[in-house]
Amino acid sequence: MLNREIPFLRIIIPLCAGVISGLYLNPDNWVIFTVILSCISLFFFSIRFNKSPANNLFGISFFIALMVSGFLLYKIEKKNISILDQEKSDITVTVTDFPEERENSYRARLKLNSVITNGIPVSAGGHIMLYFKKDSALSGILPGDILKIRCTPQEILNRGNPCEFDYRFYLENQGVRYMAFASKKDIIAHIVPLKRSLKYKALIIREKIIDMYRNRGITGRNLALVAAMTVGEKALLEQDQKDIFIRAGIMHIMAVSGLHAIVLSMFVFNMLFFLKRRFNILRIIIAMIVLWGFAFITGLTPSVMRATLMFSFIQAGTLLKRPANSMNSVLASAFVLIINRPSVIFDAGFLLSYSAVIFIIAFYTDLYYKLHFKRFFADKLWQSAAVTIVAQAGTLSLTIMLFNRFPAYFLITNIIIVPLSSLVIIAGSILPVLYPVIFLSRFLAYILNALTSLTEYLTEKAASLPGSSIEELGMTLPEGIILTSIIALSLTAIVKKEFRSQNILLVLILSLVIISTQRIIKTERSNELIVYNVPGATVTGIRTGRTLKLISPEKEIKTEVMRHCSTLGIRIERIKAGNGPVCLMAGTKKILIAGEINSAILRATTPDIIILSGSKPVIKDLSVPAKLPEIIITSSEVISGFKLPDHLSSQLKQPVHSIRKSGAFLMDLI
Repeated sequence: MLNREIPFLRIIIPLCAGVISGLYLNPDNWVIFTVILSCISLFFFSIRFNKSPANNLFGISFFIALMVSGFLLYKIEKKNISILDQEKSDITVTVTDFPEERENSYRARLKLNSVITNGIPVSAGGHIMLYFKKDSALSGILPGDILKIRCTPQEILNRGNPCEFDYRFYLENQGVRYMAFASKKDIIAHIVPLKRSLKYKALIIREKIIDMYRNRGITGRNLALVAAMTVGEKALLEQDQKDIFIRAGIMHIMAVSGLHAIVLSMFVFNMLFFLKRRFNILRIIIAMIVLWGFAFITGLTPSVMRATLMFSFIQAGTLLKRPANSMNSVLASAFVLIINRPSVIFDAGFLLSYSAVIFIIAFYTDLYYKLHFKRFFADKLWQSAAVTIVAQAGTLSLTIMLFNRFPAYFLITNIIIVPLSSLVIIAGSILPVLYPVIFLSRFLAYILNALTSLTEYLTEKAASLPGSSIEELGMTLPEGIILTSIIALSLTAIVKKEFRSQNILLVLILSLVIISTQRIIKTERSNELIVYNVPGATVTGIRTGRTLKLISPEKEIKTEVMRHCSTLGIRIERIKAGNGPVCLMAGTKKILIAGEINSAILRATTPDIIILSGSKPVIKDLSVPAKLPEIIITSSEVISGFKLPDHLSSQLKQPVHSIRKSGAFLMDLI
């Protein structure tokens, strides 16, 4: 039945399985060729059974073909990202977006065109992240411009902290494998193209729209919110603004998503009410043009593309008088995005968007009809609550895995603030249209200022309530997948009253308990020394079972430490550490943490492991001691280029471990 109602279901599953297999498998070419040949042979052999009620051989060959297609698409995408020599080179790039202003630099994501080797340009693929010094070098650069830059590409690496977010994997899935630093003098040439692609023109229009907001009196934090909620420009947001919306459980209104596309499309449809019946085709076409224009201006993010494609498929079915299944339309939009960029299935935005909308389609209607309200206002409140509940259920596991927290008041904040955000989206979309009419656009800007101020005020109040956010939560990937499956089956039983999978549900619950227990036991039975890679700080942890003794002069516990402890359920015990040396025992190892070492200190402490702290550790009056340390570690606080005296480093059994270069240091303790 599902195959007939939702045919894209049997396409998406093997396609995604193939993409995921490409992440872990790297078979030889002859193996791939053999699988393809076998699939083709099986397909032709299955033709003999076409008259049978069920042609299983065709189904198997179709499944394998889609898996191989997903695998090859992913491999081709990764192969198109060029491998660069990590030495000074001249590269030509295309600017893909406006440079983002940061505290001490500008950051720009640039598309690689070519690398000039021995005066000969060699074509290159992928992107590079460039950090420019804050000067006038980027003042006239627009999306679509071509630059020739002299720089030294550096491969992007993770910091190596336990349970950290895989930033390298995240950027590589967006085509970025290298980063570099440059200044004004490193820009050799700046070429303005005669014609820009539609994508770059849309980004320039987006910036002009933000200037319109600014010119009509929307500034500061209000401008940042309006820009984020209407055109998807989040670079203006301050970090505390993001934190407030995350704690309140409504961060989705600041990231342009399907919500924004739905609000805009419904507004356009209602505004064109006079085109019903005979002119309904014109109404649909105008709405689709507006929605696709909105999608281009906001940068074609996966969540907006999902909503735009889904809307297009549904309206196309209406025009052809063949109503489309909503779930099939969602999966069809996912199919288009995956074919275009297979690694999109690993993007957090893609996963959050699709998990939310799939749960809404599957469970919202049944949950909504569980309660009946005669009064209009009460009914609208229940609609909003029902949508919020099922969407939060679908994204629960991802929220915990990504943010290590859960917003306790998500239901209240969404019911109150989402309607406000809808008004901001509508008003923000109308203002550029009315911009030439000064008195109207200024009046609309006044309304926008009031709406955004009220939105932030209410969000801040919600985020400041006691227990607004349940912190220090964590979950591994297998646990997240199983929990999502348990929630889906439970909702099916409760909302749809279709409880045919009791055994599967019990197996899933048992599996979740076993995996969680195994993780706890593994953590309890192990001990380790961890020197975290935290920029500008020396943070050392000694974990004994599920207790972490944290040694750091910093008052605030760093995010890297919190994520590690939240994911594995580890308790933190602070050990006060001043600026002086700290010597302590970890298992059978004696550890010295100091910014200065000399012969007297080494004789007094006889450490097995030395952790050098401070930006410039002092090493003086140091003859080779009777007992050399097993390991010397320079923390991420130590500046690049620091070296131990030659007579000491030559005597060490192991090379010095530099946190800045090699990442966090982890060692099992006995």
